This record gives sequence, structure tokens and C-alpha cells, in this order.
Amino acid sequence: MSDTQLEILAGQAGLAVDWVDANGRAQKVTPAVLRAVLIGLGHPASTAQEIDASLLELQRVQQNKQLPPLLTADVGKGLDLAHYFAPETPCEIHLEDGAILNLKLDTDAVLPGLIPPGYQSVSIAGQHFTLAVAPSHCYSVGDAVDSSTPRVWGLSVQLYALRRPGDGGFGDTQALENLARVAGERGADALAISPLHAMFSSDTQRYSPYSPSSRLFLNSLYASPGEILGERALRTAIDATGLAKELHTLAQQTLIDWPTAADAKQRLLRALYEGFCHGENPLHEDFSSFRHSGGEALENHCRFEAVQAERAARGESLDWREWPEQWRDPRSTALAEFAEQNAGHIGFFAFCQWLIARCLERAQTAARSSGMGIGLIADLAVGADGGGSQAWSRQDELLAALTVGAPPDILNRTGQGWGISAFSPEGLVRNGFRAFIEMLRANFAHAGGLRIDHVMGLQRLWVIPLGSPPSDGAYLYYPVDDLLRLLTLESFRHKAIVLGEDLGTVPEGLREKLIARSMLGMRVLLFEQDHGADFKPILDWPDNALATTSTHDLPTLNGWWHGRDIEWNVRLGLTDAGAEAHWRAHRQRERDGLRRALSQDPQNFREETHETDQVLDASVRFLGHTRAPLVLLPLEDALGIDEQANLPGTTDGHPNWRRRFASDSEALLDDPDAARRLEMLACARQQAIERDQ
Repeated sequence: MSDTQLEILAGQAGLAVDWVDANGRAQKVTPAVLRAVLIGLGHPASTAQEIDASLLELQRVQQNKQLPPLLTADVGKGLDLAHYFAPETPCEIHLEDGAILNLKLDTDAVLPGLIPPGYQSVSIAGQHFTLAVAPSHCYSVGDAVDSSTPRVWGLSVQLYALRRPGDGGFGDTQALENLARVAGERGADALAISPLHAMFSSDTQRYSPYSPSSRLFLNSLYASPGEILGERALRTAIDATGLAKELHTLAQQTLIDWPTAADAKQRLLRALYEGFCHGENPLHEDFSSFRHSGGEALENHCRFEAVQAERAARGESLDWREWPEQWRDPRSTALAEFAEQNAGHIGFFAFCQWLIARCLERAQTAARSSGMGIGLIADLAVGADGGGSQAWSRQDELLAALTVGAPPDILNRTGQGWGISAFSPEGLVRNGFRAFIEMLRANFAHAGGLRIDHVMGLQRLWVIPLGSPPSDGAYLYYPVDDLLRLLTLESFRHKAIVLGEDLGTVPEGLREKLIARSMLGMRVLLFEQDHGADFKPILDWPDNALATTSTHDLPTLNGWWHGRDIEWNVRLGLTDAGAEAHWRAHRQRERDGLRRALSQDPQNFREETHETDQVLDASVRFLGHTRAPLVLLPLEDALGIDEQANLPGTTDGHPNWRRRFASDSEALLDDPDAARRLEMLACARQQAIERDQ
């Protein structure tokens, strides 16, 4: 079998045969891996005949003169249509505002750049397509706070970690509202939260917010139903289910017991739904309107949840890829019959989506009403579970036969498999980027900003066949310019900023593309050092990235200073004695380097206080003085907590996604350490404004 033909097919399908690893070394994907990945992409490649047939099919698609459903363009720039039409062909553009433009392709068959931003309907020579015209840049931090040199600050928080009386064991949107109000009163302009994507109602053992069932819908467990239905309805449901004692016990626990707490919340939600259906309620009309506007996508998600619940009750697989054939197609007759027979059950899941959407809307309103210029910043996970709702309902647009991860590097010698699926580049184009657009709209809906986890995924992702080790993968490339234009357009329409988590190996040129569109990158204090542990000076920090002390996947600043992450790795057997000694010695050099950098400011290390407090205070002030338009301080670092939210590479042993704050969300910022640090941050940000104007 010819490897040359195989590599040509791989290139045509968007795979990188040759690539450079994080250490700058040239790598090449083996033929066996290429064949497996190509099959996962839907291109048979087991034999020479299959490779030739797949190549012919790809070439047929690429040479097709039929326009795709959607094309993208930048405002003021022409669109080359020479592949499809002759020069000077007339065209008619129906704009979103109802106006009609009659234009003509120029002598090079380029559509003139006279079309305003928006989704415009274009007709040329009997063909029709949507043209998504992106503005020149995203809605920026400067737009949000009406400043040409913004120097604002906010907090970041793991939502589940918040507390409030009666929360039932984990944080919810009411606790989020409370925190948003007090943070806004102290001058914060933003509150970044952990992902709220829909999980698996029938499998409460899965609770990592970065491995959702769908990035299109929300995790209804976070809803605070009393805020929407009223406290009387909530109390009635608690009494009817006899949950009062259990909810109280769960609320007192230091760590979240997700399976038990989720089960209790679901029983409560079912009781609320029963009461809602059988009583007169002025909210019925709003619920009906929500279901109608949710359309097919919402209906499919709710049907999926209902099918999973039925299969869970029978002890059968929840993964739709293992369902009987008639259940795998969302549009099948069997599914329609199931929906008719289980209308009430499906209605319950729609009710849950309505509740959480309205609750999140309230939280964003509270944030903006408190004075925040941005408000909530939602978090978009890099993918969704291949066996989940989104992959089932959008099978032509998601790659359920491949998983996403990272290739081996110096830190992860076996690579990483994240257990999630990603979009199909070809499927996105075939379907007019429908799944991508609807996902953006859903995540922008109740937020003033969107953080995109692993933003490099807009350009390329490391994809791995199911069941293979992470090393047996390849980079799959995406239509990055189309995706960035759509992201820019949706940011503009929703008046919401965009943050790209660009930590790790960033493809050449991507940061420049993000900067050109006013999408902020991300700079983390713990990473802003060279190999000699010399930390970057304040004025060397860029003005096109947000600044933060740490992230959910890293130790807190206190934990880093005291080596808590090293201790955890030793305790769990992830590091041997030799590596531990080297790690601790390097950490001491890093500590010395950070202290040198922080000591450049004469305001630091003047107080006779605990060393850790001095380091944390100085670090907060340091970030405040940078040129970053936005500084996000993790609430754990504001409080000086030493434990981190998640320890990558672990599933057991470390309590990932289970830690809770000790105090109620309304009182967290009254903590003396937090109050002092927020005041320092606010003052430093003001000084940065005065310096840079």
C-alpha cells in the first residue's frame, strides 16, 4: 500500500502528517495512525482501494461548483467567488434590516465589500447562500467600559464552590447573584465563572464541567428554583419530597458529594415540575415561549435525556453509540413515537432548561445592576462527550469516533486524552456552521463575555481514535478564519467580550489573528518567567491579554508558594523521589525569582506580616500595575486558599471539582485578606490608568 497516497488523503482531509512538538522537534504521524484517524473522520483508508475512493470523493466535493450554505467575509473586504461564478455576474443581497442591495461581481468575480455586518442572504445566478459579514473586531473591554485604555479588574470563581443557606450541597445561581452584587459594589467589572454546560442527568458520577453532554444547553442542577417559582413553591416541594434534612446535611459538607447532592436536586426539581404542571401559574406562558424558541435543538436534547433516563432505569448503556439502531437517529420514527408516549418526561427536562436559563439571566442582570461593565464571563469548554446529547443531535457536525487531547511533551510523556469530541471541519462547512453558531449564541446569551478554553482548537486539535493512547493521534486543522469571523460577529451582536485561553503550544500566527480581532489572550503570573526563573517585569506584560495569578488547573498562589501541588503529586504516586527533589529545588528558584520581581515595587514587603500574605498581596498589586486591559483574580487567591480546584491527570485521590468555600458567597469578600487585596487591586488598576493615559 502506498504511503504517498495515504499522506495525500490525510492532507486533503485537513490532517498534519508532519508537525513540530513542544520541544521544537520534528515529528511524523505513522501510516497506521493516519489510517485510524481518517476512518474516524469518515474517510475509509484501510486499503489502497479505499484510499483512492476517499481521495476521489474529497476532490469531488472540493471541485463542486455548488455553493456551501454559508460563507464568511470581513466588513469592507471583497469575497472571491471566482470558483463559482463568472466575472460581472449580477447578485441580489437581502439584508437583515429588510433592505435590498443589487450589486455585480467585479472583473475578477469578487463580490464588493459593500455589505454591512450581519447574516445577509445572497442570490447569484439562481444560487442562494448566507453571507456572514464580520465587523472589524470583537466587542472589546474598552467598548464595555467606554474607555480607550481600559484597566479594569474582576474575579474568577468555580460556581459549584460557592455557598448560601439552603443550597443543598453545592453552589447555585442564587449564590452567584449574591457574589456578583458584592463584587460589583467593590468595583469589579467582571465575574468569570466555571462552565455551566449540560451534564448527564442519568449519570451523576460524571461532574467535570469540562466533559459535558452538550455545550449548547445548561446544567440545570445549578438553578435556584425559588428565585423563579417563588419560595412557597420551593418549600412545598421540599416538604412533599421529605428532603429538608438531607439537603441541610449536604449543605454542611466541606466537599461536594456530587452523586447524592445531584440526586436530591433532581428529586426536588421533579416535585417542582409536578406542582408547576398541575397548578395555575402565570409563568406557564413564559415556559411555553421558551420551549417554542428552543425549537428542534431543545426538543432533541430533552428527548436524549429522557431516553437516557429510561435506559438507566433498565441498567442499559447510556452512550448513544451503543443504543439500538432506531434510537441513534434523532429524526427516526421510533424517537417520534417515544416522544409522544413520554411527553411529560420530556417536558420535565425542558422545564429544567427553562429554570436554569432564567436563573442565569437573573445573575447577569444582578452583575450589571451592581455596576459591572462586563458582568458574567461564561466559560466554553473545548469539546463535549462523544456519547452525549450534542454529538447525538449533530452527528454530521461532531466527531463522535475521535477524542481530543494533547500529544506527548516534556510534562506529559504519554500525552493527554480528554475524553471529549470536537467539531468536524467538513461537517461544519456542509451544514453552514450551524452547530458552531448555535453554540456561540447559547453561551453568549446570558453573559457579558466568553472565555474559550484551549482557543488553539479554533485552528487545530489533536484528535485520537477511540480506544487509542494519546500518542496515536494527529493534528486536525479547522477553517480558523471562518470560525474567527463568526465569533467576532456573535461577540459584536451580543455586546460581549472574548477571551482566548492560549496557554501551551500555540500555532504560529494564531495570536496575531486573535489580537487583530480584539480577542484577549491570557497571561498567568506563574508562567510569565524564563528558564532561569526570572519573572517578566510589569511593563513587559502585553496590553492584548488578560492577566491572572493562576487557573483552575494550576495550584493556587498560596499552594504554589508552599509546594502543595508537589505534595499532592508525591502522595498520589505521580512523581518519584528523584523528580520530587528536582521539582522542589526548581520551585525554590522560582520563589526567589518571583520575590525579586515583586521587590521592584517599593510598596511591597513593607509590612511586618506573614510571608505568604506579603507574597499574595504583592502579586495582586503587581498584576494590577500591568497593562492588561482586564485582571481576573481567582477567588481562591483573594482569600489565600492553598488547595486547587483540579489536579490534571487525576480522577481519584484528589477531590477535583468538589472543594467549597467556607463562608457564604455574600460574606466572602468581607474576609479581611480578600477585602485588603481587592482594595490593593483597585488602587493598582487606577494607578495603571494614570500611568498609561
